[in-house]
Amino acid sequence: MDKNARKLRNQDVNPCLEETDASQKCLDAYKYDKDMCSAYFQRYRNCRKYWHNIMVQRRRDGVKPDMPTAAERQEILAAVGGKPY
Repeated sequence: MDKNARKLRNQDVNPCLEETDASQKCLDAYKYDKDMCSAYFQRYRNCRKYWHNIMVQRRRDGVKPDMPTAAERQEILAAVGGKPY
């Protein structure tokens, strides 16, 4: 696995790993018929948008690292009562 692929599989870097895997699994199941997986794609887009907004806000506030770690993300999601996306 190349460096970029390893980075994308790292939970501290990619907050939407679960949604990524679900989308890929759907594509595999439906022989890459993208119309059948639109709900998974939308969930992935919503996830990326949500964590991007968190990252931007942390940057504005001067919090490092910009992207919360996997453990911090779990705390954030628990505080809002689950995944808001």
